[in-house]
Amino acid sequence: MAKMSGTRVLLVEDEALVALMIEDMLEELGLKVVASAAHVKKACELATTTSFDLALLDVNLAGERVFPVARIVRERKIPILFSTGYGAPSLEEEFRDAPAIGKPFSVDQLDQKLRALLSAGDQTLYDGGGDRRS
Repeated sequence: MAKMSGTRVLLVEDEALVALMIEDMLEELGLKVVASAAHVKKACELATTTSFDLALLDVNLAGERVFPVARIVRERKIPILFSTGYGAPSLEEEFRDAPAIGKPFSVDQLDQKLRALLSAGDQTLYDGGGDRRS
């Protein structure tokens, strides 16, 4: 079983109330949001400079797609969980097999997705592990 306690999360979500709800869920599961952003530009900066173990990325940020952020996170070999209210077809081809969770989701659904992602180390997309920049 994947150890989640203390896992550092980059949260990218453009709806403030949804972001707060997700942050509460993550904290309930023992994870810690170390950085959050609502726009692609800020999220790209954080994805480049922040130390985190996992990224939870909303696919659609006020009409902008999150994939530039996802590419940075993937280059750092850090696991990604996409969240979307639009279903799997909204993922770009290069991320079509990436883990995703449909909104709205429960804390139990989030728990299951995160445990599966962290247990696998998402070796198929990220070759396991993460860049733990300080």
